[in-house]
Amino acid sequence: MTRYFIFLSFRGTAYHGWQMQPGKHTVQGVLTKALGTILSAQLNVTGAGRTDTGVHASFYCAHFDAVRDDLDSDPQFIYNLNGILPGDIAAGRIVKVKADASARFNAISRTYQYTITRVKDPFVADTAWLLFWDLDVDRMNEAAAILLNHSDFTSFSRLHGSNKTNICRVTHALWHEEPGKLIFTITADRFLRNMVRAIVGTLIPAGRGKLSTTDFEAVLHGKNRGLAGQSAPAHGLSLTKIDYPSELFI
Repeated sequence: MTRYFIFLSFRGTAYHGWQMQPGKHTVQGVLTKALGTILSAQLNVTGAGRTDTGVHASFYCAHFDAVRDDLDSDPQFIYNLNGILPGDIAAGRIVKVKADASARFNAISRTYQYTITRVKDPFVADTAWLLFWDLDVDRMNEAAAILLNHSDFTSFSRLHGSNKTNICRVTHALWHEEPGKLIFTITADRFLRNMVRAIVGTLIPAGRGKLSTTDFEAVLHGKNRGLAGQSAPAHGLSLTKIDYPSELFI
């Protein structure tokens, strides 16, 4: 058997996230079925991690094992796979990796972006949160910078979640402006379920002058989800990058 990493992108609007669930339409379920059809085999496809219902990914990675050892050099494979996949999932490339490589556990870091649109635009309605409030981006960035000084993100974790630890290392957290948009980019070695959306939902009051940087840090120290703001809507969030050690690839 040969192990492969397959890189893909998807619009999460129609899906209950990545992970297969009984009776739910998921990205993992659709991809597994498509790969099984192409390869005429039952496959186990493991993704880089869960995504919430409605969350998107411009970059995602999964791994699977196949009897064939030439999928990475077969120009028809990705073409045929995309012919089966629906329009909201696209396979990009496939590469051979070491037999024990894991798309989930070998990831060094992940990067998410949360997009806020300042103008009503039907072409971004499913991928950005429409907000008309005046927001002080500098204040939001002052608060976001505090994230880099902390490691326990219990206050931004899903209540009653199954995490073994709420410890994460955030290495980048910054808002920037584009015409008609505000975009928050955050990178960490790992993320808790609902973590980015909870952080965004707490940074918005900071931008509105309703939460000081001292108050924001107190939320982190409190280690209580009830202290943080409401989660931002899922449709504004996208996974945009995953880094892996180069030695995994063959």
